[in-house]
Amino acid sequence: MDENYLQLFVDETSLTNRIVLGTLLPAKIWEPLPHFFQTWLRNYTAGTLVYFITSFLWSFYFYYYKHNVYVPKDSIPSRKAMLLQIYVAMKAMPWYCALPTISEYMVENGWTRCFSRISDVGWFSYASNLCFYLVLVEFGIYWMHRELHDIKPLYKYLHATHHIYNKQNTLSPFAGLAFHPIDGILQAVPHVIALFLVPTHFTTHIGLLFIEAIWTANIHDCVDGKIWPVMGAGYHTIHHTTYRHNYGHYTVWMDWMFGTLRDPVEDDTKKM
Repeated sequence: MDENYLQLFVDETSLTNRIVLGTLLPAKIWEPLPHFFQTWLRNYTAGTLVYFITSFLWSFYFYYYKHNVYVPKDSIPSRKAMLLQIYVAMKAMPWYCALPTISEYMVENGWTRCFSRISDVGWFSYASNLCFYLVLVEFGIYWMHRELHDIKPLYKYLHATHHIYNKQNTLSPFAGLAFHPIDGILQAVPHVIALFLVPTHFTTHIGLLFIEAIWTANIHDCVDGKIWPVMGAGYHTIHHTTYRHNYGHYTVWMDWMFGTLRDPVEDDTKKM
């Protein structure tokens, strides 16, 4: 890529930085910072807002507004459990935000296969590459998550931090980002690796990283949406209780292919 094309990525991230940071923070805090640190601060600020807004709204709706409708009273997590999840997530958040910041830096320097405008490749190519990107990410997250369970030191020192929430009354949307920071980064790394393999629209990539935060809140609320083949909260609750099933992220396909799928409907039938 020539320098003029790479400048499109820099212009885009600079504009996003100005919109987010200019709206939320005094100029004297962020304007003197180098571009790289402005990007990190933007990711940190936006990531924190997304985490609190989505987790709070999900919790308020299911635990208070629809009290005892979707979640039985004795299965609603305690305030103490949710505060602990917030504490763990906020300790890790500065480190989480390093990953999208580094990925943006690599894109701006032309090290990936990202493109700036959909018109550069056309809608068909954009859509087909996006599908391939999502399949690669799904595959990568499945195996990364599975190895965090299967490799004992990784589980003991990293992933076990997240699995202290192993019952319905300890899981909440706030648990979605309550990981050891290295664990959280490892599970998001497939998004970045895919940039080197698949031509990917830059803005779509950044948007998908933030959708991750919303999705992880959703799958920890213990409310089964029953939308096949989505790997929703019903499947993920089983993962937190058996430790050996439902490692997938957005869909059930990888667990089905590799023999680790456990269906919540069948699970409920067996219990009855």
